[in-house]
Formats: sequence, C-alpha cells, structure tokens
Amino acid sequence: MTGAAPAEAGAADARARPPLFSILVPLFDTPEIYIRELVASVRAQTFGDWQLVLVDDGSAARHVRDVLAELASGDPRIVVDHLPANAGIVAASARALGLASGEWVALVDHDDELVPAALARCAEVVADPLVDFVYTDEDRRTPDADVPLRKPDWSPERLRSQMYTSHLAVMRRSLVVKVGGFRPGFDGSQDYDLALRVSEAARRIVHIPEVLYHWRLVAQSVGQVGRPEVFAAARRALEDHLVRRSIAGHVEQVHPTGVYRTGRKVVGHPLVSFVIPTRGSVGEVGGRRRVFVTELMRGLAERTSWARWEAVVVADTSTPASAIEELRDVAGDRLTLVPFDEPFNFARKINRGALAASGEHLVLLNDDMEVVTPDWVETMLALSQQPDVGMVGPLLSFEDGSIQHAGLMFRWMTPGNIGHGEDAGEAGPMFGYGVQREASGVTGACCMMPAAVFHEVGGMSEQFAVNYNDVDLCFKVRGSGRRILWTPYAHLRHFESRSRVGGVGASEIHLILSRWGRLYDREDPYWPLEAPLRP
Repeated sequence: MTGAAPAEAGAADARARPPLFSILVPLFDTPEIYIRELVASVRAQTFGDWQLVLVDDGSAARHVRDVLAELASGDPRIVVDHLPANAGIVAASARALGLASGEWVALVDHDDELVPAALARCAEVVADPLVDFVYTDEDRRTPDADVPLRKPDWSPERLRSQMYTSHLAVMRRSLVVKVGGFRPGFDGSQDYDLALRVSEAARRIVHIPEVLYHWRLVAQSVGQVGRPEVFAAARRALEDHLVRRSIAGHVEQVHPTGVYRTGRKVVGHPLVSFVIPTRGSVGEVGGRRRVFVTELMRGLAERTSWARWEAVVVADTSTPASAIEELRDVAGDRLTLVPFDEPFNFARKINRGALAASGEHLVLLNDDMEVVTPDWVETMLALSQQPDVGMVGPLLSFEDGSIQHAGLMFRWMTPGNIGHGEDAGEAGPMFGYGVQREASGVTGACCMMPAAVFHEVGGMSEQFAVNYNDVDLCFKVRGSGRRILWTPYAHLRHFESRSRVGGVGASEIHLILSRWGRLYDREDPYWPLEAPLRP
C-alpha cells in the first residue's frame, strides 16, 4: 500500500481494495461545526488510504443527519449509518466496527480532530507485521491553548492505573474482533476496556511520541465531569483484566478524574531480608539527635506490618558498640550482623549483605529511613512477586514532606530522581506522582528485588563504590527482560538533605557512560517531557 497519497488518489483506491485504516466515530447530537472540523481533518490526511465510518446514535438534533449526508456525498471513503434510537456509545461503536473494512481501526471521538500527518505516521509503524496496537501523543484543546500530553512508551502497569493510551489509538481490526470488540455494559469506558483486552493479546505495542490528535475539552467530556457510571465501568474493566491475567488483587478509584489503584495480594508468607549498610551515623531530626540505624530498626519493628522479615546489617567496624548493642536489643534473633573492615564501597557492602541474607526477596535500604506506610513491605512484595518484575521502588520524601524520589529517569547522559523537591500532594505530569507505573529505574536507597534476580544479574558492580551502583543495577535488571516498577503506595521518609550534592567522580561518569550511555542518550521512555507537534 502507498505511504502517502492525495485525497483524490485515496478515493480511487478505496473503490479498488479495502483501505488500510477504518476510522470509527460514534456521534450523538454533535454540534455541526465539530462534525465538519472532524471530517475536514480526516480529508486533510497526507495518507489517503482510509475509510471514515460515522454512526449516528439516534441523535435528536435534526442537523446531524443532514450534515452527515452532505459530507458523505461524492466520497466513497465516508460511510454513514444511523441507529433508530439512542442506544449508547458501545452500540454505536460496535456498529461502526461492523461496517469497517480496513485492516486497522482508529478510534476517534466525534468532536476531535486528527493532525494531517496522523495516519501517515501510523502507516509507517504498522508496516511491521508484528505490531498490533499503536497509540500516539495528543493535546488537550481548550479555548485558550492546545496543551500537549506526553505519554510513556508501552507501560502495562500504568494502563492498570489510568487509561493513558487514549488518543490516537489504532488497533489491528482482526484482533479487535477476536477479543470481542466493544462489550455491552462499559459505556464511557469502552475504549479502556478494549485497550486492556487488545493489549493482553497484542504481539507488539508501539507508542508514537508525537502529538497527532487534538482532543477537544468540552463541558461534557468524561474528564471534565464526574460520571459515576463511567468510572464504575472502568473498575469493572480492570477487575475483568485481573481475572483474565490470573492476578489476585483488587481495584479502587483513587482520584475523581479516573485514576485507579490495582492492588495485588501477596502469595504465601515469604521471608524478606532488609540489607542495611551502616557506620552508625548520627544526625538531628525534628530537633532531636538520633542514631539513624537504631531508629530505623525501631521503626521496622514497631511500624512495619509484614511479620516475616530479617535485618542484615553490614556495619563498619568503627560503628559504635552502643549502636550495635541497641540493634541487638530491638531486632533480637531477626538480626544478622556482617562486619565490614574495608574502605567505603557501598556496592560491596550491599553484596556482602545479600550473600548473608536468607530471604526470598531483598530490600536494599539506607539506614537514614523512616517508615510512613505500615504496609509498605506488602505493597512492594506483591509487585516483586510478579514473574516479569525484577525491581520495585517506593515513594521517598524528605523530612519536610516534599518528594525526594518517584522513580529514576535517564536522559541527557544524566540519571535523576523524578519529582525531586516537588511539594507533597503534587500530581505531576499525567498524575505521575500518584500512579503505580513502570520506571527506567529506582534508587538503591530503598528498593525491593527477588533475591534470585539480584544474584542472577550479578548484584551491584563494585566498580561503582559510591555513585551509580544503583543505576548500573537497574540497567542490568532491565537488560534481563524484567520490568522495574515504582509505587506511591509504599512510602518512606529519607533524612537526606535536599541540598546534598553528590560529588560524582570522573571515573564513575566515564564507566557508567561506557556501559549504558547509548541507552540513555535520549528521552526517558517512561518519563517524557516535551512532545513535538507534527505539521
């Protein structure tokens, strides 16, 4: 099929063979100007191999039938149908799917518009025979401005938290039909339900990081008004998804705009090993002097609800004897003490602790931490137990409550903490500080890993004595084909100064770039910043 063609050539092609794309648009009482602008944006496509299927869901507004008839006249690529009475968006969408003849279906709302290059860019991607699902960036069109909405690359955990793929979504029609098309009972969340089912069966899912769709925000938009039945349908879609994926868990709505928590259940009662390097450092918190490691241990014992844990403390031989004695008093037989009498090497201390640990899952844990959410271990453990997950990180905040860490992003040859310094309660781009999601990495200050994965990838590289040992570990985990997840539902406080400067050595920078620079000399796949607008 041709990659690009004028509208006249596309119309001629449509008479000769099925189109590549069928654009499905259910309408109901749509203002005339919106209908005309939508159709104009489709006719303006630089790729002409399309079919536009417009299904009127029994509109009461008299202009709808007349405008559709006018716009369809003379262009065989435009198909119009009318339901005899208003039956809902699922019925209209299902009818549109039934009329589609293209290899691919594109889902478009009745009051939105496509960027002229939208189908051409999608055509380039679907030339790969393994691709089954494509989605693009979009912008939110308001009377004042078009606000770009950047999306991550394929992020299944994020899709379980919010309908982030949204517009423009293009799916292989045969797969849409195979998974059951649009299901009755999911009106308002029918696209979410379909995206979940298609993603479960898709061989390859591709994100085009360009704004190719204008989403018009009007008073009736689902994101603008609270429609309980729509959000209830989304929860049901997610619950069905968990059943199909054999995931034991629950779904709850955590934000009124349609953000959900998909919680897992821990399987069994595995032992969790906290690997804690320390030298018995002392600091002041809230005007009170504390020995960090002993206060951490006290908090683990008193505020952590998970019962099966041990603490493997890798302590410099210079650690005060009083701190060691207090650790023994607090942790009792849960404590394994590993003496360390070498020059400082954080990675080596972690590796020594991991070798001494007995748990099925390891928590790498700095000593200057404080538990905030008592069920933080259960939350991370249920994710760490997923067979394709290699690493899980929590929300870390500073003493003043502001965010220290919401995952790591890798770009421009520099790793960084997502959300660093943002006020507590900030939602972040696309509600990113409040959803469970994939991340390129998580900090070694606090993360959980299956012990088998830690040892499989070789633990921490001891060439990174001070910095980047966690970054290197994250890349090794991802290189093993496993996902790294970050969750806001496990929360700890980290008593690190907001103004701390890392003091990274030139040799560490050279080493991390020589190993992994080719992978993060670009935009972070899970935390994009700016979206280019295709002309």
